[in-house]
Amino acid sequence: MRFATFSGPPSSGKTSVILRTVSEMRKKSARICVLNFDCLATDDGRLYRENGVDCAVGLAGSLCPDHYFVSNIDDCFDWGTRNGYDLMVSESAGLCNRCSPHIQGCLSICVIDSLMGIGAPKKIGPMLKMADIVVITKGDIVSQAEREIFALKVRQANPRGIVMHINGITGQGAYRLAALLQQAGEPDTLKGAKLRISMPSALCSYCLGETRIGKEKQKGNVRRMDLDQAVTHHEKHEDT
Repeated sequence: MRFATFSGPPSSGKTSVILRTVSEMRKKSARICVLNFDCLATDDGRLYRENGVDCAVGLAGSLCPDHYFVSNIDDCFDWGTRNGYDLMVSESAGLCNRCSPHIQGCLSICVIDSLMGIGAPKKIGPMLKMADIVVITKGDIVSQAEREIFALKVRQANPRGIVMHINGITGQGAYRLAALLQQAGEPDTLKGAKLRISMPSALCSYCLGETRIGKEKQKGNVRRMDLDQAVTHHEKHEDT
C-alpha cells in the first residue's frame, strides 16, 4: 500500500487538495483511504464520505495532536493494509509549526496558501522545509506578482522540494499531484520507521496538567526568555 502525509496550517486547503487529487486517482479505480487527524472537532470526515472516499477520523482531545498522530500512525497503516487499500493518505494540521508528520521513506506534502504573507514560508519550519512537495493554494485570488514572490519564498525555504499550485475549487493542478502520488513509496509497515525530524523537547509540568504559574511550579524542560538582552536591544535602538 502506498502511503503519503499531507500537512499544513489550518484552513490552508488541505482537504480540498486531497479531495481533488483523490478524484483524479479514483478515475483509475484506485482504492483510497484518508486518515484525518485533528484536535477537538472536524467535519472533514463527513466531506470525504460524501465524496465517496473512505475516511478514519482521530481527535487528539487534550493531547498534543502531533504526538497523537505519531502514536497511532503505525496501527492506522496496518489497518489500511488489512483492508486492501491501494493508497492511504494522512491529513494533519501541524499546529505548532515545529512538529512535522513527515516520515522517512514516505512521500510528504505540505499545503500552504498564498494569503499567509510572504514571511510565512520561513516561519513554518520542518513541516514545509522537509516536505517532498509543497502545494500552494488560493493563487487565483492574489496578483501574479504576489503569486510569484510567494512561490520564490517557498523555494528559498525548501530548495529541494517540488513546488506546485493547485486550485482547491476547480481542481486545476491536481492531476500532476495525483501522478506523483502514484509514485509514493510502499512500505510493508510503519513500525520501526522514523520521523524526518524529532519532536520539540518536552516534558514540563504543564504537559502533565499543571495550571498554576510560577517558577516553583515548573519542572522538567524549561527555557526562559533573556529579557535583559531585549532591553539592551531596545536601548541601542533608541540611542541610534
